[in-house]
Amino acid sequence: MRTQVCILGAGPAGLLLGHLLRAEGIECVVIERQAPDYVLGRIRAGVLEQVTVSLMERLGLDQRLKAEGLPHDGFNLADGERLIRIDVAGLTGQQVVVYGQTELTRDLMDASEGRGLDVIYEVAEVALHDIDSDAPSVTFVKDGQSRRVDARIVVGCDGFHGPSRRAIPAGAFTEYEREYPFGWLGILADVPPCNHELIYSHHARGFALASMRSHTRSRYYIDVPLSEDIADWPDERVWDELATRLPDEAAAHIVRGPALEKSIAPLRSYVFTPMRHGSLLLAGDAAHIVPPTGAKGLNLAASDVHYAAEALSAFFRHGDGAALAGYAGKALARVWKSERFSWSLTRLMHRFPEDGPFERAMQVAELDYIANSRAAQTSIAENYVGLPA
Repeated sequence: MRTQVCILGAGPAGLLLGHLLRAEGIECVVIERQAPDYVLGRIRAGVLEQVTVSLMERLGLDQRLKAEGLPHDGFNLADGERLIRIDVAGLTGQQVVVYGQTELTRDLMDASEGRGLDVIYEVAEVALHDIDSDAPSVTFVKDGQSRRVDARIVVGCDGFHGPSRRAIPAGAFTEYEREYPFGWLGILADVPPCNHELIYSHHARGFALASMRSHTRSRYYIDVPLSEDIADWPDERVWDELATRLPDEAAAHIVRGPALEKSIAPLRSYVFTPMRHGSLLLAGDAAHIVPPTGAKGLNLAASDVHYAAEALSAFFRHGDGAALAGYAGKALARVWKSERFSWSLTRLMHRFPEDGPFERAMQVAELDYIANSRAAQTSIAENYVGLPA
């Protein structure tokens, strides 16, 4: 099989890039190791920046997003019983939209066949070859048969554990990483949310987040030590802990219900540079991970895809090699700013095991400053709604 672009990974990043390239008349094929149902079963992000919404609008795939997504004008930081509302719309003139990553992926997946996007699911033994040349290829096994895709460009949208990043030779890259000493225990339940906007809560017992996927489906998180076993957290224990960590105003409106999904996810900050090596581009989790505190993971992948689609369009339509060469620099500039915001919000809202009275006093002072400073709130709002792509 021969194509112009071979995309590894059929999550939202890979599918979004595939649709953008097909809209420009660029040939591409997407390869995914998992089955479609497995891809849709990943419970991930739910807050979309304007850059992500705009890409779906541009593709004409925003019908369900507009009908079912929940526009939010702001969100809240809580310290004890105090709610500090960040008026995102008032401070920036923009909104974020709550719409689950699963739903966005479904929209992209359902439109693939009708728009000529070739997606090959359930492949094994994926390997990249000759990425230093102008004629890279990808081999894999499908239904017991060895297959090969020859392309001009390969784009790795295959996540943190995919083969794309590992294909770059040692000595040709630098990794930056910060692992956090806790994870987020998340619970998803078909119950109405306790508040119409997100609440990020800083409490003596630890962090909590009250979020939602719809008017009838809620997503909550608490931070727990990495040594915790999810089996030790029955539903009622999770609900009890949420009721303790959230402000009384929010806790009073918690509706309890059986968990549809419950898991503990570790937190890390990670950046791989450069995001391009020869004929291979990296995008999304293949190149960077952000802690979920800033709601940046999916949105950062979308901005990578925006830059990649622009560069690939210029390269294939106009022979512009400089645009392709400039992809990594453009993408990384936004990556580092998003990493900074996610790291700083994580540091502000969580209690680290090594922290003492001084660190706690600094958190109190910072939250008090935010509560009384329009400038501080504007900075947070600008980053939360998403910096310009």
